[in-house]
Amino acid sequence: MQRNSLEKILIGITFLSLMASLYAIFFYAPLEATMGLVQKVWYFHLASAWVTFLAYAVVFVAGILYLSRKKRCFDILGYSSAGIGVVFNTLVLVTGSIWAKPIWGTWWTWDSRLSTTLILWLMYIAYLMLRTSSGEDSKGARLAAVFGIVAFIDVPIVYMSIRWWRTIHPLVFKSKGTEVDPAMLTTLLISLVAFTLLYLCLLRQRIALEHLKDELERVKEKIRR
Repeated sequence: MQRNSLEKILIGITFLSLMASLYAIFFYAPLEATMGLVQKVWYFHLASAWVTFLAYAVVFVAGILYLSRKKRCFDILGYSSAGIGVVFNTLVLVTGSIWAKPIWGTWWTWDSRLSTTLILWLMYIAYLMLRTSSGEDSKGARLAAVFGIVAFIDVPIVYMSIRWWRTIHPLVFKSKGTEVDPAMLTTLLISLVAFTLLYLCLLRQRIALEHLKDELERVKEKIRR
């Protein structure tokens, strides 16, 4: 009962934070002088990118824990987080294309940041395919855990790509400070919090679903006997 209450509180806070984020994006944050209205996509784009990195970091940690402790809960955690990460990774690519079209004049260009982000998406799609095909097999779970750890190498590459290579992708936050308007920065922080809470809500639901699947398999096994 207490667990359900906590879950409802989390969902309620997440909903309110998402509403606050939308209000801040469309009514509080000022229009960017050069890009205009299309710049509003930036808040969704960056928040989605943050959650993508967070979700894949959880896959990375869960993979290490599963290999060291061999507990099913860590396999479920990694698998669940990867699925959510791919959804937000997709949002990053989609919102990036929407933003790029009016600014760069094209939906896609083989820029270093875009290319490494696409590779990241493909790698975790492969992770999900590998983990799904292996079912309850512990060997498959170990292989997926290793793959999830290796795939995470691309996350810092994506982040550092615009610093390592020539790129047309903007570098918003520079080493000597920020060029972002304070109202824009506040809106971004609200969006980051809202999207993080959304990730936590989705993760809890996804993990619960996997536990239900496990319980269903145990019931099926009992019936067969």
